[in-house]
Amino acid sequence: MVRQAHHEGIWRQEGLKVPARQPKRGWLWLGDGSCIRLRPERRDHVWAYDSVEERTHDGRKFRILNVVDDLILSLSKDTHECLAIRVSRKLKSIDVIDVLSDLFVLRGVPDHIRSDNGPEFIAKAVQRWISAVGARTAYIAPGSPWENGYVESFNARFRDELLDG
Repeated sequence: MVRQAHHEGIWRQEGLKVPARQPKRGWLWLGDGSCIRLRPERRDHVWAYDSVEERTHDGRKFRILNVVDDLILSLSKDTHECLAIRVSRKLKSIDVIDVLSDLFVLRGVPDHIRSDNGPEFIAKAVQRWISAVGARTAYIAPGSPWENGYVESFNARFRDELLDG
């Protein structure tokens, strides 16, 4: 039996990217079918959004806001549908509202919008606007990115396939 560390040593020796070890996490749903976290039931039921930060070749920061439909991602194993991507030097609450309003016109209003507790997502203007259009916010617990796993997975692939290229 070959140890995991031996495999990683061979990968490093050959100049390959060694995948980070994934910590064990608890279940998102209980065995009896009850829900710990909001589970998408149909298309446009739960959307999730998150931002990615990166730097240009001259060291200046920019941020990317990605919005995804959780159901599409939970049904597909290899593909992700991103509803919107917004790139800006700074993302403010008005930028989030602008992206969501465009999406609401194109696809309708989802029942829930899931996000982390970033300042651009918990701003009172965003919360008031989302509730005014008839959607509900679903914030994840601080320090628990796996509760927003679909958009985090999308962001990781987005970074690997596009930004880190």
